[in-house]
Amino acid sequence: MNPVLERTWRDPPGVVGWFSSIDHKTIGRRYLVTAFAFFVGAGIMAALMRLQLARPENTLIGPDLYNQLFTTHGTVMMFLFAVPVMQGMAIYLVPLMVGSRAIAFPRMNAFAYWVYLFGGLFIFTCLLFNFGPDAGWFSYVPLAGPEYAPGKRADVWAQMITFSELSGLLAAIVVIATVFKLRAPGMTLARLPLFVWAMLATAFMILFAMPSVMLASTALILDRLVSTHFYNPAEGGDALLWQHLFWFFGHPEVYFIFIPGLAFMSSIIPTFSRRPIFGYPAVVMSLTATAFLSFGLWVHHMFATHIPELGKSFFTAASMLIALPTAIQIFCWIATMWTGRLLLATPMLHMLAFFFILVLGGMTGLMVASVPLDLQLTDTYFVVAHLHYVLIGGAVFPLFGAWYYWFPKITGRMMSERLGRWQFWLFFIGFNVAFYPMHHLGLRGMPRRVYTYTDEMGWGPLNLLATAGAVTIAISVLLFTINAVMSLRRGMLAGENPWGAGTLEWATSSPPPSYNFDRQPIVRARDPLWEPPLGELREPTAEPTHIVGLAEHTREVLVTTVQDAIPDHRLAFPQPTLWPFVSAIAVAIMFLGSIFTPWAIVWGGIPVALFATLWFWPKREETDAAIAIEKRP
Repeated sequence: MNPVLERTWRDPPGVVGWFSSIDHKTIGRRYLVTAFAFFVGAGIMAALMRLQLARPENTLIGPDLYNQLFTTHGTVMMFLFAVPVMQGMAIYLVPLMVGSRAIAFPRMNAFAYWVYLFGGLFIFTCLLFNFGPDAGWFSYVPLAGPEYAPGKRADVWAQMITFSELSGLLAAIVVIATVFKLRAPGMTLARLPLFVWAMLATAFMILFAMPSVMLASTALILDRLVSTHFYNPAEGGDALLWQHLFWFFGHPEVYFIFIPGLAFMSSIIPTFSRRPIFGYPAVVMSLTATAFLSFGLWVHHMFATHIPELGKSFFTAASMLIALPTAIQIFCWIATMWTGRLLLATPMLHMLAFFFILVLGGMTGLMVASVPLDLQLTDTYFVVAHLHYVLIGGAVFPLFGAWYYWFPKITGRMMSERLGRWQFWLFFIGFNVAFYPMHHLGLRGMPRRVYTYTDEMGWGPLNLLATAGAVTIAISVLLFTINAVMSLRRGMLAGENPWGAGTLEWATSSPPPSYNFDRQPIVRARDPLWEPPLGELREPTAEPTHIVGLAEHTREVLVTTVQDAIPDHRLAFPQPTLWPFVSAIAVAIMFLGSIFTPWAIVWGGIPVALFATLWFWPKREETDAAIAIEKRP
């Protein structure tokens, strides 16, 4: 460890330092821990719903609480877990993978986390006080409109969405800027790790998709609070406008949960196959094609509406076409494993489970892409089963594998392999026992979002089986938590590269120092650690392998060109500060106060503007550092 760089880059000590941290690794860890806590909270809601449905005419949970539970469960899983946890992985790993000492816009990155945290805590608090949203996680109008949803529950959902999606947009901007401008010299776009390609594609999707749902939720709360009529047909509005705006975001959202799962696959499979990925260009083009095609599928969520039949046929074709890029990646992964030497450690087991579960989910997706069949299955448990097979199979199984894989990098310690295998098999078996019967429940006509049913319907045995699977999943998640906590305290020391991987995050210590790299590497291959060691030269006249000359007493970062990562200039990065945290509090008060009065936007905007000004007010030491960099040759 370089003590000078450590003093320059570390966060300030104490409580103030904890709240003012801007280190991407600290923020990334906070995203992961917070998202996992929200995942557990939403999982408890799912367990309560499954207990309610375990037998006919159960009275464990009443209809009002059940409505709040399924709405909050879906909202938390989709908006507060699935997307932020993937962004947390990107925030932690992307700067390390591209060989940078820091992430772009570090203060904005910290601000995005605090916004995310406050939005999530708010919706859980509302649920605890019987104030949670109850119109479904996609909050269709007119059910969520002022006529059918009096009170403030729908307002809580609408403003929480607008508020928390601001965090997602900012995190996407941070990732894009880091990938384009802070890569190590020599890391051309053709040498980017596939993980980084996937996170870059995801960030661009978020950038184009999230404004749609923010616009939709803002229009909804305006209808409710100030009597506009965006969704009121009697006054010239259109209730179907909500579905178009929401699903234009909602279907790409499935893929910016799913594409990071593909990123984990493309990182872990080569490592445990002991060979580079087969078909790198094909995988990159498949990721890009998936990102583009995902924006042309939103109407397949609306086949039960009065969309023209000819229009529906085009979206049916697009829904089937998007399976092709993923199939190409699957073939590339199979070829990589086929020609490699497989090591079946716990991370790899989760990757193999992806193939089985995702293919089943993809097949049911092709089924509901057919308009006649979709009309029969809309709003049944078949759709619930399909959604969970796609998202849990395509994202959560790879995510658990990724946590096992990068846990030693983040903590410096290995997780227990024995507990990991138990957790995997419990999760795999429990998932299939819980969700496969739901396909049959849907085919038998069981609608989603019902809190009870009569014995005559014949749904009892399959619901009881699904509940048994949900309990098994809960035990699996508990076992994972125990494994993580125990390993964090007394797990085996990992070393720099315990898996023998080839990407740059494994070129530094575990956990990485605050400055990431003592000397910034120069990259000459897609898997630089599988080339001759970075610190060695093959010949006395060989080209250097590291950048030298960056200042040690200043947070100085090398900025490179977009395409070829040629050194362009040096940049002084800002120091840790409390202003992102304070500004997030002010923005939270403004947004959440507007649930109760629109005047909160007017008066709440004043402290937001004041704190933003103080945030960006130049400090003398930062100005002097920037001037010093300009004067250096």
